[in-house]
Amino acid sequence: MGGSVQRLAAAALSPHPGLYIHVPFCAKKCGYCDFPSFEGCMGLRAPYVDKLIAELDARAEGYGHPAIHTVFIGAGTPSLLQPEQMTRILDALYQNFPLAGDAEISCEANPGALTPRFLAALRNGGVNRLSLGAQSADAEQLKLLNRQHSWAQVEQAVRLARRAGFDNINIDLMLGIPGQSVPMWVDTLDCALALTPEHLSCYGLIVEDGTPMKRRIDAGELILPEPEEERAMYEHTLNRLKAAGFEQYEISNFAKPGKACRHNLNCWRREDYLGFGSATHGLEYGDTRRANPASIQGYIAGEPPLIESIGLTERMFESLMLGLRMTRGIDLRAFEDTHGQSFESVYGEAAKQSLQNGRVQYTGDGFFRLTREGMDLMNAVLLDFM
Repeated sequence: MGGSVQRLAAAALSPHPGLYIHVPFCAKKCGYCDFPSFEGCMGLRAPYVDKLIAELDARAEGYGHPAIHTVFIGAGTPSLLQPEQMTRILDALYQNFPLAGDAEISCEANPGALTPRFLAALRNGGVNRLSLGAQSADAEQLKLLNRQHSWAQVEQAVRLARRAGFDNINIDLMLGIPGQSVPMWVDTLDCALALTPEHLSCYGLIVEDGTPMKRRIDAGELILPEPEEERAMYEHTLNRLKAAGFEQYEISNFAKPGKACRHNLNCWRREDYLGFGSATHGLEYGDTRRANPASIQGYIAGEPPLIESIGLTERMFESLMLGLRMTRGIDLRAFEDTHGQSFESVYGEAAKQSLQNGRVQYTGDGFFRLTREGMDLMNAVLLDFM
């Protein structure tokens, strides 16, 4: 811990740093998820919160940096904490770190685990953005995903959040689910729009190795939609949300004007962010990764974080990979200012194939970005740069 404090005192974070807090508890593990979150550990909530607050206290020592501009409380299911526990975490955050006056403070929640008391604790603690993991409006799809809520609970969660004073709500949705058809996706998107959220995240399902869903797909029990079907779902998403007044600012993220998630934007720009809690991977000074132990028990027991330097080649590729996710693309001037090399000198030759295929383009205002076709084929585009 001492080395981290010394570095904090000796160097400066980026001008708009963020802060991420990991809450790893789940009522049930979703069948597609390989994220470091765990079911059956609810009895560890109290010691985990104690350790989290101790980490906030300890790492604030010597913090002489710009105010925190974004906070994101996620993981698992933060709404499984007791309201009093969330209040303690938010109090420790304010007591230890300076927050910008207009800081964006987001919290994820499971629609089936959201209560008026928890929402009041969030609002009283300054949380001003709520993200609901809805995924699908179809009951069978929710069951397949092992989600622990119904669409009626999503609707109720939005009503409760509005009543509590939230005017910035995101709804997470998932396309490309086994058995999902284009009409099913159209219905889910329409149901979500009927709730008038300010933000929608529409992610394509990624089938991760080692998950129950991957095993069921490999066994032939579940059948993924054909690539053409998933592309049709994505194309419908782009057109439908544009017509509804949403602006696409990242491959999977859409927002009403002024409501883009600033925390995620900072991550995609490789701005520094401090990570607290088990399994977090913070980015500090642009060149240092700080990884806390993945297990809840190891974190509570005080296992030390892994702190490692990120080499220039890896930093530049991260800027490429993350920057291309944004619709505006990579800021070429910022790339050179950050890495000391021009984008053209590093990636100009590799970009030729994707330029010829019409998947990427240079803009007239100093950006390099994916085209609309390229957004649907980002993984193929990245292969040109590896």
